[in-house]
Amino acid sequence: RKPLGFQDLGSHLERLLSEGEPTEDSRGKATEGRLGPQPVVLDHTSGFEGLLFVDDDLLGVIGHSNFSSIRATTCVYKGKWAYEVLISSQGLMQIGWCTLNCRFNQEEGVGDTPDSYAYDGNRVRKWNVTTTNYGKSWAAGDIVSCLIDLDEGTITFCLNGQSLGTAFINIKMGPGVAYFPAISLSFKESVAFNFGSRPLRYPFQPTGDTRGYLPLQNPPTADLMKAHKLLGYIKNVLSTSIDTQEERLVDRDCAVWRLHGEPTVLITLAHVFNHFAPLMCKVYLVEDVLMNFLLGILEGGGSVNEHPLIQQLLDLFWLLMEDHEVNECLKQLMMSLLRAYRFSPIIPDLGFQIHYLRLTTAILHHEKSRKYLLNNITFDVLRSVVFFYIKTPLRVREAGLEELIPTTWWPTHFDKEGKDEWEPKDESSDERLRRRAYERGCQRLKKRIEVVEELQVQILRLLLNNKDKATGEASRYIFLNKFRKFLQENASNRGQHPTALCPPEYMVCFLHRLITAVRLCWDEGNRKSPGSISSEDDLASKANIIIDPAEIQATSMDDLDEDEESGAAQRPFGAAAMGGALARPSWLSSPTLGRANRFLSTAAVSLMTPRRPLTQPEKVKVRTLAVEQRTEEDIEGSHGNDGLLLGRPLEEPDQSFADKSLLEIVDGIVMMYNLSVHQQLGKMVVVSDDVHEYAVALKDTEEKIARCPAKRPDIQEELQKSQKVFAEKLNHLSRRLAWINATIYSKEKMLDVYWLLCVCIRTIEHADNTGSLFAFAPEFYLNVAMNAYSALKNYFSPVNSMEELPGYEETLTQLAAILAKHFADPRIVGTDIKDSLMQALASYVCYPQSLRAVERIPEEQRVAMMRNLLAPYEQRPWAQTNWILVRLWRGCGFGYRYTRLPHLLKTKPEDANLPSLQKPCPSLLLQRHMAELLSMDKDMAASFLNSVLNQLNWAFSEFIGMIQEIQQAAERPERNFVDTRQLKVCATCFDLSVSLLRVLEMTVTLVPEIFLDWSRPSAELLLRRLAQLLNQVLNRVTAEKNLFDRVVNLRLPGLESVDHYPILVAVTGILVRILVDGDRQGVSRAASVLLSDPCFQLHSIQHLLGEGGESSKRKHFSLHASVTVITVYYVFILSGEHLTLREEAAASKPTCFVAPCSHKSCKACINQHLMNNKDCFFCKATITGVEDYSKPAAF
Repeated sequence: RKPLGFQDLGSHLERLLSEGEPTEDSRGKATEGRLGPQPVVLDHTSGFEGLLFVDDDLLGVIGHSNFSSIRATTCVYKGKWAYEVLISSQGLMQIGWCTLNCRFNQEEGVGDTPDSYAYDGNRVRKWNVTTTNYGKSWAAGDIVSCLIDLDEGTITFCLNGQSLGTAFINIKMGPGVAYFPAISLSFKESVAFNFGSRPLRYPFQPTGDTRGYLPLQNPPTADLMKAHKLLGYIKNVLSTSIDTQEERLVDRDCAVWRLHGEPTVLITLAHVFNHFAPLMCKVYLVEDVLMNFLLGILEGGGSVNEHPLIQQLLDLFWLLMEDHEVNECLKQLMMSLLRAYRFSPIIPDLGFQIHYLRLTTAILHHEKSRKYLLNNITFDVLRSVVFFYIKTPLRVREAGLEELIPTTWWPTHFDKEGKDEWEPKDESSDERLRRRAYERGCQRLKKRIEVVEELQVQILRLLLNNKDKATGEASRYIFLNKFRKFLQENASNRGQHPTALCPPEYMVCFLHRLITAVRLCWDEGNRKSPGSISSEDDLASKANIIIDPAEIQATSMDDLDEDEESGAAQRPFGAAAMGGALARPSWLSSPTLGRANRFLSTAAVSLMTPRRPLTQPEKVKVRTLAVEQRTEEDIEGSHGNDGLLLGRPLEEPDQSFADKSLLEIVDGIVMMYNLSVHQQLGKMVVVSDDVHEYAVALKDTEEKIARCPAKRPDIQEELQKSQKVFAEKLNHLSRRLAWINATIYSKEKMLDVYWLLCVCIRTIEHADNTGSLFAFAPEFYLNVAMNAYSALKNYFSPVNSMEELPGYEETLTQLAAILAKHFADPRIVGTDIKDSLMQALASYVCYPQSLRAVERIPEEQRVAMMRNLLAPYEQRPWAQTNWILVRLWRGCGFGYRYTRLPHLLKTKPEDANLPSLQKPCPSLLLQRHMAELLSMDKDMAASFLNSVLNQLNWAFSEFIGMIQEIQQAAERPERNFVDTRQLKVCATCFDLSVSLLRVLEMTVTLVPEIFLDWSRPSAELLLRRLAQLLNQVLNRVTAEKNLFDRVVNLRLPGLESVDHYPILVAVTGILVRILVDGDRQGVSRAASVLLSDPCFQLHSIQHLLGEGGESSKRKHFSLHASVTVITVYYVFILSGEHLTLREEAAASKPTCFVAPCSHKSCKACINQHLMNNKDCFFCKATITGVEDYSKPAAF
């Protein structure tokens, strides 16, 4: 054979590649039975109905109207054909086939017309005009194969490669009938099609059928053959070396091949790549040839670093391929890996996911490839952070969870309200064995998931590498700019283009991996920097902002004007500054997020080592740059204090400047949590709630079976069927819950959220201490602090307890100090954030542990908090303030030690974890502060109580007006349904009235002299107003056959809380305090005022004691057994003398006139009017004084 030289190597390769190439005739035979262009795509010009978003490759589609439909450009009329649909969202969709004659609209889609056939995995049905049950439910990440056999006239569907059975037979065939792939999908649902542009993931070939189903698009057979040949040549060259001494070829392991040292090999490879490189720009070949080859290299196991061949191959790609070729090849390779990872089925060892993540890690180890992918693919093409997501299986059996967790367990002990009250001593030995077996299974599952999470963290650590500066900008700074853009898109598109957002379930996983990677990078940097200070958690605990507040004040108006152009209109929720009156200057704005987002850059995250404050000459140098102009020096600073982020005094150069970029990422993490992570954490709790509900239902069914009489086998059989259904559902849900607990609610994830809470607390504290900087701190830092605490308390238990967290009590106290100080902070002007702070404080005082944290804050802050709570209720949101005061009193008031209202005890609450349903935990310490404030500050006490009485008058009047409307609607002969919103408002007014009465009871008990010491300016007036309102409430509620009774007896849904007990007990509590517990003079004054009021009715007191109301058929309300004998005696004695006292009081009522207009009225009326208005109620003149009026002597 003639020796082969380099000069004819190219022609030799061409001859080898042309051998076995299919002819034109053989290519034409494969297209028989199909009509339409190649490649096959979606018909976005005429084959659609409704509004849809179609991807650039014309293969992905997102519904953007009620029920949109679209078909492909190619149809089939003969043979066996298949295509695949990658399910990106699991909502309402109908996927299948249709003819050209099908006409769709916004109500009817594929499967709703005679010649269209569809499978709907959301409702688990098949459709062809009529519908029947078929198949299994699908989930995001599944692949549906649609198969049509036009030789037999059948249509079949497969889910993840498993046939669901023949769906339709005897479909219409014949001349003029051809079927198009088609889909109908509802709003925001999304899929991606594979007609054959990529290898089918699950090619289907029935048993005994040699031909199988063909993809609608012809595979590139000739190119496939060439690519496989060329790849074989590359492997042969890499596994061959030249022995120069013996002048012969020697076999070697291709894994140890190196790029440098053998020019002959490189020249040979250059010829091969001349043919191979153009092929690697085609997605089909990259996925079928290159990706499988690279995966094969890693199949042997071991660390990714133990397979250097992939790095050498990538070096070879960059050396021997044109830039556009290697760029396209890497892009298609990453997209193929993403699709493979996202749409791989869940198996017990998560082998598929690990396989693809290992290859992704190996590729990203290559520096040049990593930087290209970061610059052009990551966050640009890969909009969703799919590689950091671990999907939750909906089908437990197919995911192999039955093998990992063979034994299931769920709670079996519940209290009267349905709460789990499991205790180790209560469980039997069988239950203990089941629980321990279940926990072992959960641990096995968790270890497998941790392998995937570790690989995901490795990928992020590669992207956060800041040591690869030799070939240009470091990876970390490329990642940082892309990360900022990613956050900007998710913040600005929220509510406008939801389809462009990263799904919340992806964001949760990304946040946890990013926190882990950032903390590892921080720790690594501290270890390499011996001069730095490290602690248990340096990143979260070191807080200092090295910015001179004077620099902020001196910001030019140009910067402020720049911000205002796009500020209010585009500002996303939660991204406004807390001090909204002053806009943040542009140099503090996040450059890539844009000024519309207003979220704090690392300058305000402030998590560095504590430093001394800057003296006047040490101001931070301010620079403003557009995002495209930012460089590494701009982020990190080159001389200590000239970076965009944090300044540093010149004499302290030991701190690593790379820490600043990590802090900017931490800033983004906080925003991620605020955007969607917290909401998603709340949504996933529903699985735990389902387990609880089914467990309660199962236990209830078992108790019924035990009580069922033997003579009723029919009932017993039905109960046993229900028992079986509940048990099967619990087996499924408990395994699914194990997965969710391992991926979302594990101890490690809880520590991440706790770390985030500490970050926010330190940042807020430092911004507050810095003074003017607080105005520039974004609202979402406060939101995240409150939400993170809520998540730790409500979402992660009972699997993990918040009490086990390190520094738990100290953190609770720090958060309590923030809430106590800032709920009434005048620097916070945003209504939403002020409401959120008030609600958070209201929830905080409902639980014993958090209430004790409030009591641990410094006394000065406690007193200031109580002073803010006691501010007048006018012109501010007062309902939450009143609720806080009520919670501080609940457990001390008369008949106020209940958790739920007595008449509701037999019903189970919808959510027993609500703050309002917690056991009473009064705070005697805060009550003492309240008493001291009201006692010492007479003006504040008068204005506070006047506002409470005003609001009580309004709330109870509104309530009475509403129940009148409800009663009128109920008495009409026609069936009029009362609006549920009106019922809700009515119940709210009632609850407000009760809570205001409780605050009055609290005040009367703690500081009775406010009403009974008439030496105080407004005491007599306040007491008279109190008596007037108490009598009005008693008269309305206790009258015989009154309106209140009739509405209560209706038992309308939504008015469950409206009953005699809560409001009458609150009124009685006030009466007992002023008529029993006071001194003799005070009791005499109270009795005199109460009985002299024109509204006083004796039967109201009798009603409280259970007397009267004999005509009522139902059991009468009575406090006879609850009130002390002395109270009953007092009430009766006073009621016997009330008429005489009233006449004497009326006769002695003083008259006054007001200056300067001299209009006359009774003294009490004038004083009451002056508490709210300074104008004369006759002539509107401003009142300057009040003087007693004495009639002139009669002659």
